[in-house]
Amino acid sequence: MTLHELRVAVIGHGRLGGALSRALRAGGLTVDGPLGRGADGAGADVVLLCVPDGAIADAAACLAARDGLLVGHCSGATTLDVLGAHEALSLHPLMTVPSPEADLTGAPCAVAGSTDRARTVAASLAQAAGMQPFAVSDDDRAAYHAAASVASNFLVTLELFAERLAATTGADRGLFAPLVRATVDNWARDGAAALTGPIARGDEATVQRQRAAVAERSPEDLDLFDALAEATRRTAGVPA
Repeated sequence: MTLHELRVAVIGHGRLGGALSRALRAGGLTVDGPLGRGADGAGADVVLLCVPDGAIADAAACLAARDGLLVGHCSGATTLDVLGAHEALSLHPLMTVPSPEADLTGAPCAVAGSTDRARTVAASLAQAAGMQPFAVSDDDRAAYHAAASVASNFLVTLELFAERLAATTGADRGLFAPLVRATVDNWARDGAAALTGPIARGDEATVQRQRAAVAERSPEDLDLFDALAEATRRTAGVPA
């Protein structure tokens, strides 16, 4: 059976379930769903569970084992053993998915499988959805997902800190967006060499003036500022 002869059931009404269903259909696959939790995936050759991590095991248990059935989850941090006795796979788009209409085209996608067939199907599904598959082993799942959280979730937390501080000066957050985009582009190209600013150039007097301003205007963020400043000093090779 070729990839496009497979019937795929997507279980989970959330943002990823919607986005993945749309992407797989656009890739020419027959897709049931997104279906609600508790669906048994009857008639499908592959069932993809787009449910919260804590619900994966229960959702997998609702699926009757049968010859040839592949069961996958879309969690970044969860290993394959949560899928029980099923021939298992996983695919995790390395992309923020803020809505069911999110475009996954071009996104990297972490894939894994409990068998050669499962690994091949996982990679093929990712490609059919317009993504670029790469392998992540079970032993590396937690570290991989932590890196994703730092790169995406923590970035939002950091920018909200900047927004709160900027608001005390009357500056809108949109004024900082070009700076953020340029910095991300520079990091993607140059890594640590993208670092600029007072810490990188050893201007500790300016850093202390910044710290005083944070302490005065956004004191709840002072510990965060101090932690970031110390980490940036290590990056720049500047003594504390």
